[in-house]
Amino acid sequence: MTNPLELAFILDPLPGLKARKDSSVAMMRAAAARGHRSWAILRDDLFWREGRVSARATALELHADDHDWYTASEVETRPLEGFDAVLMRQDPPFDFEYVAATWLLERAVAQGARVFNAPRAVRDHSEKLSITEFSQFTATSLVARAPADIHTFIDEIGEVILKPLDGMGGSQIFRVAAHDPNRNVIVETLTCDGTRSIMAQRYLPGIREGDKRVLIIGGEIVPYALARIPREGETRGNLAAGGRGVVMPLTVREWEIAGFLAPVLWERGLLIVGLDIIDGHLTEINVTSPTCMVEISARQGFDVPGLVIDALEKLCAR
Repeated sequence: MTNPLELAFILDPLPGLKARKDSSVAMMRAAAARGHRSWAILRDDLFWREGRVSARATALELHADDHDWYTASEVETRPLEGFDAVLMRQDPPFDFEYVAATWLLERAVAQGARVFNAPRAVRDHSEKLSITEFSQFTATSLVARAPADIHTFIDEIGEVILKPLDGMGGSQIFRVAAHDPNRNVIVETLTCDGTRSIMAQRYLPGIREGDKRVLIIGGEIVPYALARIPREGETRGNLAAGGRGVVMPLTVREWEIAGFLAPVLWERGLLIVGLDIIDGHLTEINVTSPTCMVEISARQGFDVPGLVIDALEKLCAR
């Protein structure tokens, strides 16, 4: 039994969290089951003054009832190094305020705080663009903002997926064929008339078998993936877009991809990573607030939130 830990979670507003499937709630419950204490911090509760990064933090008592899952108790203002670990778990969009939060958190790290995922690594790993470092595992892709470049890619490949670089949950993802009469307006809209970069990827028919979420916790690969299978007539497998989740063991190819990336990403301070793999191709590396822990745990009995707490206990014991 380790000494009780004080864990701070930087979250979106608590009333909006869906406790029945939220990975951050699952981690806090797993922490509470071991006697650890969780604190909630909203991003606007963070501040820097006179050399210290501090926050107004609310202590939480966790409940099993998904409709009434917490009781808020005292609120304390304390420097972030006063917690045993701080987990940045706010959802995108990865806008200027998100970047500003990583700057503040990086200063907290310099003062001795343990912050996960490491703020510099989060800032440096665009969830869409970071796959370009591992192009041996990706489908044919393009990142560009000039409409002419994107149209050339569509003509060459024939059928592609177009998506913004800062979206989440399947937002603004388009499947476009060379003969699509709407391709001009789609490209114009996504690029804001050539002023914003987007990603184009070869369409992978294997999406019918699911957009696989593969989790890596502290460099350890979770052996099951959540395959998010598109509903009839839909291209996107995202659960937020109506996809159906099916838990299944990793394939040989998924082990290969995750096995290559796991030590690299862990070395950079990325404690919790969610790889998106479609038809054996790496499509995204999620580092802001990876999800799907609850679904995998519930359907396979593999305690993913507990694996996170295991990692934190080891890190804080050093």
